[in-house]
Amino acid sequence: MRTLSFDSGIEADMNRPSPGNHPSSADLAAIKQADAVIVPRGCKRELYLMARNHCPNVFPNYDLYYSHTGKTDQIRLFRKNSLPHPKTLTFDHCQEFWDTYGSTPFPYPCVFKFSWGGEGRYVYLLESDKDLLNCMKDAKSWQEKGLQGFLFQEFIPCGGRSLRAVVIGPHIFTYWRVQKQTNKFYSNLSKGAVIERHSFPHLRHMGKEAAKDFSQRTGLNLIGLDFLFCTETCEPEPLFLEINYFFRYTGLGGPHTYCKLLAAAIREWIHHIEQKNA
Repeated sequence: MRTLSFDSGIEADMNRPSPGNHPSSADLAAIKQADAVIVPRGCKRELYLMARNHCPNVFPNYDLYYSHTGKTDQIRLFRKNSLPHPKTLTFDHCQEFWDTYGSTPFPYPCVFKFSWGGEGRYVYLLESDKDLLNCMKDAKSWQEKGLQGFLFQEFIPCGGRSLRAVVIGPHIFTYWRVQKQTNKFYSNLSKGAVIERHSFPHLRHMGKEAAKDFSQRTGLNLIGLDFLFCTETCEPEPLFLEINYFFRYTGLGGPHTYCKLLAAAIREWIHHIEQKNA
């Protein structure tokens, strides 16, 4: 079995540098010779589709990354799979929102998200009509620049914490991101949250099982899933919040640990292919 890697951190039988936007005829020839192709995290669409079209085995699986771009499409994916998530309304255009609602579709406080961004960027807690109008003004401005898509979401009281479940191949690693002040809205590390690994083990187990089921359903095998648990519910369930294809390594122990986990997962993936083809 011949393996090909475009990821500089992963050694294979054949190794090529990531070609960026325009893979070459030599890249295509190498892909056609391979039984399994490893692409770098977040590789360009052209390289990924070339690999998928000419090799039966590609890691990681980015099929949904390219077919469901942005937070609004992620919500549609959650709905399609009947996954629990905060009540959400998605919009492609500003006029669609004004024609349908004209005011907040959820009671204040509620959440407004643009379809793009990460680490809490372009996510806002709306507490008044003024906040709503400011976000819709920004949405119109972005739309005029060619960026569109936003959503409104019910506010989930979660005690300033969210659960991150990182899927690396068949393995799932969970940890909390927690604000010291439980009334804080954002639970991103970039917004001051800290890593916590051991509290509420039963909830972490529920999140891990939900992430495992989601990975098996979709084939996604290198992602960070975010979950919320409502603190006002006696028996909270993990609510799917977002899929992160680009995630920090802090909660995993840093870049070195992540690279070791990734290499091990890829070895298992190759071994599974070999067993399947034996």
